[in-house]
Amino acid sequence: MAQTQSGAAGMMSLPALLERNAAQIGDRQAYREKEFGIWQCWTWSETQKEIEALALGLINLGVNEGDFIAIIGRNRPYLYWAIVAAQSVGAVPVPLYQDAVAEEMAYVLGHCGARFVIAGDQEQVDKVIEIQDELTNLEQIIYLDPRGLRKYDHHALHDYAHVQDQGRAARDEWTPDLEARKAKLTYDSTCVMLYTSGTTGKPKGVVLSNRNVIESAKNSADFDKLTAGENILSYLPMAWVGDFIFSVGQAYWCGFCVNCPESADTMMTDLREIGPTYFFAPPRVFEGQLTSVMIRMEDASTLKRKMFHHFLAHAKKVGGDILDGRPVGLIDRLKYKLGDLLVYGPLKDTLGYGRIRVGYTAGEAIGPEIFDFYRSLGINLKQLYGQTEATVFITVQPDGEVRADTVGVPAPDVEIKIADNGEIFYRSPGTFVEYYKNPESTASTKDAEGWVATGDAGFFEEGSGHLRIIDRAKDVGKMADGAMFAPKYVENKLKFYPDILEVVLFGNGRDRCVAFINIDLTAVGNWAERNNIAYASYQELAGHPKVLQSIREHVETVNESVAQDVMLSGCQVHRFVVLHKELDADDGEMTRTRKVRRVVVEDKYSDIIAALYDGSSQISTQTEVTYEDGRKGAISATLDIIDAKVVPVTPQAVAAE
Repeated sequence: MAQTQSGAAGMMSLPALLERNAAQIGDRQAYREKEFGIWQCWTWSETQKEIEALALGLINLGVNEGDFIAIIGRNRPYLYWAIVAAQSVGAVPVPLYQDAVAEEMAYVLGHCGARFVIAGDQEQVDKVIEIQDELTNLEQIIYLDPRGLRKYDHHALHDYAHVQDQGRAARDEWTPDLEARKAKLTYDSTCVMLYTSGTTGKPKGVVLSNRNVIESAKNSADFDKLTAGENILSYLPMAWVGDFIFSVGQAYWCGFCVNCPESADTMMTDLREIGPTYFFAPPRVFEGQLTSVMIRMEDASTLKRKMFHHFLAHAKKVGGDILDGRPVGLIDRLKYKLGDLLVYGPLKDTLGYGRIRVGYTAGEAIGPEIFDFYRSLGINLKQLYGQTEATVFITVQPDGEVRADTVGVPAPDVEIKIADNGEIFYRSPGTFVEYYKNPESTASTKDAEGWVATGDAGFFEEGSGHLRIIDRAKDVGKMADGAMFAPKYVENKLKFYPDILEVVLFGNGRDRCVAFINIDLTAVGNWAERNNIAYASYQELAGHPKVLQSIREHVETVNESVAQDVMLSGCQVHRFVVLHKELDADDGEMTRTRKVRRVVVEDKYSDIIAALYDGSSQISTQTEVTYEDGRKGAISATLDIIDAKVVPVTPQAVAAE
């Protein structure tokens, strides 16, 4: 591929972008972090000095060009600096999910052969030490937070600040080496290696080059007119490509400020204080916030509740049109302005969304009702379609062309084609280099011409040119009567309800669909408290007759909606169970990005699925669980199987199928 303008201009690595920002906007804020309730700030000039000190310290510690440096912890400026410092010395940064158990870490650390680990705190250090004997390449661990680590053996364990101090002390000695290493970085040098979530097998190491990251950041920033004046809150896992491109790629390209919350517990408070102008969240975040809003409104006075629902109904009618600049009558506009003064504005400020200029959701399909709710409030929430192998961007939604049922048009410089079986293929400057140590998977995913198989099924709409995603290609199937089976469509409709957290639909090759449902403990627990219903556990609340009745009403309402869709009317839920435990990444039932591992769930709960299809009214089951400290245990339960009313498929739908 020919050098692009940005590459030819010398901006061919993150360290080069850092130097440009320090020189041109050195006094602008680059990072903020809340610590002990106070926001700490670093300018781009200060950031450059911090990263340089760490890079010199890494050389002093023995880091060689080509080494892999694993980075594990919550979002903190110091760990983002470690990514750029690693690249500065010619090493490859490998961020890991901070909530990964030791066994998951062992696979990634062993697969990439990491010589060094930079860990956020004692918890992460302990997990690495637990598996250290399995890791033949691991030599040194650097920790950021010293609490609890004073009595550890420090022969191969180093304080982050001390590594920086040693780097500063050896500045004259190692600066020529550092400058020589940075000078070797090209557009084709590895920028980062990110591991896929591994929904169907072991995670794969996705190698992304400087070209992939910088071109994707540049094109997406131009598309949404991002500037150095943006503020973002970086709270999503650092190992996830979404966080990497927003908090590193775009942040360094544009020069905007990255804000890190004090902790996961204070995230919502910190979000309100920051008031980001550019925001990204997977659907589960927006779902969770909507649940919180609805819970609070149930506790509000009758007047407030009536006013909320009255203006919300009006926003649903005209809010999206006003946001997209479409014509709306004067009376409706005035009423919307009044609603903004009394309801929408205060609600957006409470959520921390009052200043958002551009918001994105991706990672999984979002329920149309949830998507429309936020846009009706005047929040410019858009969808993008992407994956790790694309350095995020495959399609994006232009302003004024935003819809819940599509994922937009091809992103800048991205080509897309649809195979005969409906699978989506793309190629772009963001197309990954390879899967590390896995040439077979690389060859099966990316062909010689650079076309990448997404594994998703979809089609372009005639007229609009927008892409519609049906489902994962491997998940789309046929019912026994030949009707299409696309589980995500129904699952997302059910997850709109605040008391439903997760849904897994089954029905491929069957005569009817059945479902597993997880309740949202926060929402249902709040309802139980308001109604003086005592419960001792998730399992007890999930099996309460009133909860089951409420879920059945939701399922039957969704069945009525699904029945209206000609293609998917066969996906109505005939029977369901509310599971006795939440699906959990620690139990292998979900990925760390909360995507359901369908094959695992189907195998693990095969007895419940059998009962759903054989007409049983109850099923007694025992399930293995993993506790927070890694111990295994088992829980037993007798689950009620609930029948739901389905809507007969219309003759028109039958004819279409």
